[in-house]
Amino acid sequence: MSFYVVLTAVGTCFLGTWHGMRCSSFRKAAGLGYPTPYADSAQLSAASAEDKHKLYLFNCAQRAHVSDTASWWCIISITRTMLTVPSTLGNFLENHYMALTTLLIGGLHYPLLSSAFGLIWSLGRIVYAVGYTSQTKENGKGRLAGAFFWLAQLGLFVNAGLTGYSMAF
Repeated sequence: MSFYVVLTAVGTCFLGTWHGMRCSSFRKAAGLGYPTPYADSAQLSAASAEDKHKLYLFNCAQRAHVSDTASWWCIISITRTMLTVPSTLGNFLENHYMALTTLLIGGLHYPLLSSAFGLIWSLGRIVYAVGYTSQTKENGKGRLAGAFFWLAQLGLFVNAGLTGYSMAF
């Protein structure tokens, strides 16, 4: 495996840290303490218009970064009462382990291709996260500008599969 595959893989870990730091800054701006995973409908109902927007941006940043069962219930609760928070499956932690695993596997036989797909995936994740919290796009639609990460992720999957095939035959 080549050094650039390893460096690309390590870069995705730094990307995860960047996601977390973004969430922290949006959390602070929204005035939400830990361990609150998302602003809920009660917090949104009690908030001023400006604070609702800050809570919304935090929810979007958090959703772009992490997902768990509890967050789905928060999103459903918020959506039904106050505000539509986009619920996409394309967020960082749900996809990072697959991208990282296939990046490393593909890098065994096709290091340049694997690293290229990994870099495109990382760039897409940055555009996705920044777009999700866009001040000008409603309902998190700014995230769609980074949706090209899906194509890079598919490339990583195929590349890893080809690596396995080439090892077998």
